[in-house]
Amino acid sequence: MFNFALRRLPFCARHDARRVTSGRSPLSFVPACVPTLVPALVPTFAPACVPALIPAFIPSLAHADSAIADATLPPVTISATASAAPRAVDPNMPASVETVTREQFGNWNVVNTEDVLKYMPNLAVRKRFIGDLNSIIAVRGTSNTQSARGLVYADGLLLSNLLGNSYSFPPRWSMVFPDEIQQVDVLYGPFSALYPGNSLGATVLISTRMPKQFEAHADVKAFTQHFSLFGVNQNFNGSEASASIGDRIGKFAWLLGVNHLDNTSQPLQFATLAKSGTPAKAGDTPVSGAYFYNNQTNTPTAVLGVNGEGIEHTVQDQFKLKMQYDFTPTLQAGFTLGYWHQTYNSRTSTFLRDASGNPVYSGKVAIGGYEYTIPAAALAPSLGHSENWLYGVSLKTRNATGWNGEALASYYDIGNSVARTASSGAPGNGPGTVIFGDGTGWKSLDLRTSYTPASPEAGLANHSLSFGYHYDNYFLENESYNTLNWRDGAATTFANAFTGKTQTQALYAQDAWRFLPRWKFVYGVRHEDWQAYDGSQARPGVALAYRDANQHRFSPKASLSFDVTDDLTLRASIGRAYRFPTVSELFQGQINGSSIVNNNPNLQPEDDLSKELTAEWAHWNGLFRFSLFQDDVKNAIFSQTDTTVIPNVTNFQNIGKVRSRGVETSYQGQDVFVRGLDLIASVAYTQSKIIANVQNPATVGKYFYRIPLWRANLAATYHIDERSAVTLAARYSGREYNTLTNTDTNPDVFGGTSTYTVADVRLTFRLTKLSELGVGVDNLFDARYFVYHPYPGRTFYVEAKLHM
Repeated sequence: MFNFALRRLPFCARHDARRVTSGRSPLSFVPACVPTLVPALVPTFAPACVPALIPAFIPSLAHADSAIADATLPPVTISATASAAPRAVDPNMPASVETVTREQFGNWNVVNTEDVLKYMPNLAVRKRFIGDLNSIIAVRGTSNTQSARGLVYADGLLLSNLLGNSYSFPPRWSMVFPDEIQQVDVLYGPFSALYPGNSLGATVLISTRMPKQFEAHADVKAFTQHFSLFGVNQNFNGSEASASIGDRIGKFAWLLGVNHLDNTSQPLQFATLAKSGTPAKAGDTPVSGAYFYNNQTNTPTAVLGVNGEGIEHTVQDQFKLKMQYDFTPTLQAGFTLGYWHQTYNSRTSTFLRDASGNPVYSGKVAIGGYEYTIPAAALAPSLGHSENWLYGVSLKTRNATGWNGEALASYYDIGNSVARTASSGAPGNGPGTVIFGDGTGWKSLDLRTSYTPASPEAGLANHSLSFGYHYDNYFLENESYNTLNWRDGAATTFANAFTGKTQTQALYAQDAWRFLPRWKFVYGVRHEDWQAYDGSQARPGVALAYRDANQHRFSPKASLSFDVTDDLTLRASIGRAYRFPTVSELFQGQINGSSIVNNNPNLQPEDDLSKELTAEWAHWNGLFRFSLFQDDVKNAIFSQTDTTVIPNVTNFQNIGKVRSRGVETSYQGQDVFVRGLDLIASVAYTQSKIIANVQNPATVGKYFYRIPLWRANLAATYHIDERSAVTLAARYSGREYNTLTNTDTNPDVFGGTSTYTVADVRLTFRLTKLSELGVGVDNLFDARYFVYHPYPGRTFYVEAKLHM
């Protein structure tokens, strides 16, 4: 691989190559027939002016250049083929960018796609177990429950689930399997006009590979952990198998992959009750087996058993087909079909036993001479399944210089979604509820064009231009019914429902202007038109419809950089971003009796002003980055309690102002200190505080929810020889709070959010040119740490790969 050859060059040479290599921006869409097709592609509810404006953004085809660029991704990365090296990100990107390549994460313990981000600077992924559906990115001043403050793309296809803003709406990582990834770039902050305000936290750009000749791959993994906490002391095991096959025949390339994951998690949640001070009464059932501990607020608490999400057994199957066709050396069409099916079964158990040894699940019981009332649903199990489809088509040019363009459309369809929960924890097929989410999903359309100067003699020689139009539409359907058999019974009586849609359209323009040999000014603006409509809630005999909402916002951006030397660059960036409310923040809820329990249809968009000062220095066979950043977010959207009304109301609300400021230092290098040692290291400090909050004044001056003061990551890979490598890695997360009032003074327990240090290790050995074996351990010292839920214990991996 090209990248492997580079690793033995002096880093200054590689850094200079990185700085001058042009990451093609795929703002492309230029065939003569396309302008006539655009009005048909633009949704009928787009403004009437948009189809007419699109041709103005689409230049005529530039003549084919003898030097053809690699296939491109949204504006900052380039897809590499199986035998080509990942290309550097666009040097005109007005933000800090961190990159991890296939060669690097190939020596880590990676099972799910999100694992490739585990050592990125000032970034963490809330992954509670292998196969966790709720893996959310946390970065800088964005917590691991603010899922709508992050964007994830795979080859330009939007994987971000912007139907909501919590752990329940993670990116659809499972539409990409790790073996197809070539490179991942993380863009920090909302400094590029090419991305919506959801980039407030970070934008993750996944580049996948396509074959240049026939290839076939097989990968099998097995993993196990031992977990001990309260009344659980056992092993939990899992496995994953994947295979892919592909080829390039003339102008046509294809890649087909399948993946199967089967895993059982450690207990994720326990049933608890505050320690009672009420003496037991006659008729209370004496029980034994309860555990006691001081919870996150140092309140004595009884642990009754495993409940809620319980011990989750998940089975996931994935199918992925990608095809590309080169009409000409500079015009390429692509098609992606992704399928992902998932089933889960959350098993619960009670620790309580009566005098005869029978399990006890509910009712009035006596524990240690005191009375406790256990709700019927305290230990209730759940199960469910979902079926997801991803469709994507693209058409783009690949000129090395001059004008390029791209048209890209995608549709994500949750075609079948069922979640079932029992009404009680007692064994059997008793009553419960069933929730249907069929008909939920999103669709998007991007039309882009860009200009890259060829030489100082060419027109617009000092300007790299980008223009584009974006459209997305998110739609949510949720219906809940009662059932007599919670496991597989038919829906009987209607309970409640909510539905709603959001739509965003945007026009943007950005210019990178090199006005002096060492000075560059990147400036742009994005205009967004956001609508929320068809929002409603219902219960039997009652329906409530919400008024439609509409917002328009301009988001200006600017960045000034100066190349002090060939190895040192300074950059100052500023950008405004608006993060609009999601469907569930606006409309999700239910009607109980005469009271309405809902989120907030009157939410205002988050208004962020981000600033960053960065220095990048190529030295010691690597690249150092030092960044100072500050985010001032007005009208931050978060679920909190309004204490100024009686009774108090808890729902999604606008918090007046949250300020996050901090510093990041990072380093990536090869042949560090000794030949063969590659290093990724970072340390970051973030202080995120609530500045104004009229609806809950007690939170003002407090640290914001789940933003650790310190983060540090380290991954050191030593290439023993050309066939073997060993990796030692560590992840550290400092003090953070699980409440806006910072009352959780005992964080390192179930229900709290821990400070932790976790060490990982892996040995990779290439048996032959076609086979590879890997063994590794995550959480080497079996740290017990929590993100409310327990994280996994020490986990062992073994992996075998075959290639053709």
